[in-house]
Amino acid sequence: MEDKREEFKIDADQLVKKVKEIIAAGNARTIIIKNEQGVEVMTLPLTVGVVGTLLAAPLVAVGAIAALMTKCTIIVVKK
Repeated sequence: MEDKREEFKIDADQLVKKVKEIIAAGNARTIIIKNEQGVEVMTLPLTVGVVGTLLAAPLVAVGAIAALMTKCTIIVVKK
């Protein structure tokens, strides 16, 4: 069975909020963040059972990445 992919082009200031929304939806397996040039800057593998405290560090990293970019693309790989 092939994975489904969704792509979102957003401003970097909305990055952390969007990543939190995707995680809360609960159907993402992986989140890939790319910069304006299409270069992958971060991959967040999500597994069943991941809870808030385990996601705190990756969300801080997402925030740091957002501070370095103006626009970005989020690719969501779903189950």
